[in-house]
Amino acid sequence: MADITDIKAIMYTEKSLALQEDGVIVVQTTPRMTKNGLKEVFKEFFGINPLRVNSMRVNGKVKRFKGIEGKRPDTKKFYVKLPEDAKIESLAV
Repeated sequence: MADITDIKAIMYTEKSLALQEDGVIVVQTTPRMTKNGLKEVFKEFFGINPLRVNSMRVNGKVKRFKGIEGKRPDTKKFYVKLPEDAKIESLAV
């Protein structure tokens, strides 16, 4: 089952800040999170019922450091459309 600990970060990039003006926030999670699971987390912990949730799977990059190859972890990115009157206090920029 989905949990609040599956949410890694809320993205604060140039694109995501522009989307926040339209009521869309970008959330980075573990790959096991689902759309319905994320909706449950938002209802339970934030008291918000998202209007729409879109997901995107992001593969980790393969990087080299001192000749040793490693891989960054895979993540999922969710675009969550919030109702117009919904506010999350921790998102205040």
